[in-house]
Amino acid sequence: MTLQHFMNEAISPWMREEGPDSDIVLSTRIRLARNFAQYSFPILALDKDLQHICQFIRQEYEHQSFQDYHDFSFVPIQDLSPIERRVLVEKHLISPHLAEQNHASAVLISKNEQVSIMVNEEDHLRIQLYFPGFQLNHALKKVFELDDWLEGKIDYAFDEKRGYLTGCPTNVGTGMRASVMMHLPSLSWTQQINRMIPAINQLGLVVRGIYGEGSEATGNIFQISNQITLGKSEEDIVEDLQSVVRELIEHERKARNYIMEQSSTRLEDRIFRSYGVLAYSRIIESKEAARCLSDVRLGIDLGIIENVSRNILNELMVLTQPGFLQQYAKKTLSANERDVLRASLIRERIQLEG
Repeated sequence: MTLQHFMNEAISPWMREEGPDSDIVLSTRIRLARNFAQYSFPILALDKDLQHICQFIRQEYEHQSFQDYHDFSFVPIQDLSPIERRVLVEKHLISPHLAEQNHASAVLISKNEQVSIMVNEEDHLRIQLYFPGFQLNHALKKVFELDDWLEGKIDYAFDEKRGYLTGCPTNVGTGMRASVMMHLPSLSWTQQINRMIPAINQLGLVVRGIYGEGSEATGNIFQISNQITLGKSEEDIVEDLQSVVRELIEHERKARNYIMEQSSTRLEDRIFRSYGVLAYSRIIESKEAARCLSDVRLGIDLGIIENVSRNILNELMVLTQPGFLQQYAKKTLSANERDVLRASLIRERIQLEG
């Protein structure tokens, strides 16, 4: 598997599959922070030790397969151009923090891009496993199995009292971040989401944008994840998150029904106006594109727009990002050039569906 494989397709293979409640929940992710017991954490480790960790991961796991996750590719970060790094961030295969590293950092990616293991980010290993739709319990079971497979050859830094030891104290304990990516256009439209976010935060959960910490919720896409990792089991953390996500799903569906009953003409007008913008614009900025894509995705889910794939939101949200646009163009683009190319690619994609 070559790096070009991960660069050419905006949507990862696993994202083409339907999952439970996928009209609202785009994806489920479990991330585990793990460290080698015999080495200092990356922030303090010697460069030669970090290099040794990279060499070990490459030697032991490159081109290996585990269950449904085949042919792992080892990609050193220092070998990537700035645009290639940005594309991997936009596809959620690496974090923005890892993209900034230059030495002794890498990522191990399965062929279907469902698993990515970041090497020497904030921790020696950041293990990510994705599933389409709302599948927290299944994702937890599978990430445990993946973790056990890795631990067969790695001695993790673990304390009987504190649990897994991590570079940041906020990850000590389970070392786990469970998150669910949700499309909540109706809660945003009715402004209910503004009242819900503070309540969710009080439950030990956090609401972020599509690219996690520090990012904004463009396109009405919100990432809900746990904040607490110490003092609760992985199962308890997942149960708490699952309960809140179920509530959000129910509220979003009620809000959609309310809007359909009370403002159906306004709703249809907004959706078709957004569809028109996407179908005919010659220049479009990323925020406007995200807003219009959100409206069109809602129209598809409500049956207002027919014969257009639900995957259009997932695909175009990545395809129209700055990194992917420049990867597509094979050159660095100005902001105006990106806006023109973004509009062109969206028009082509819409025409293919129509």
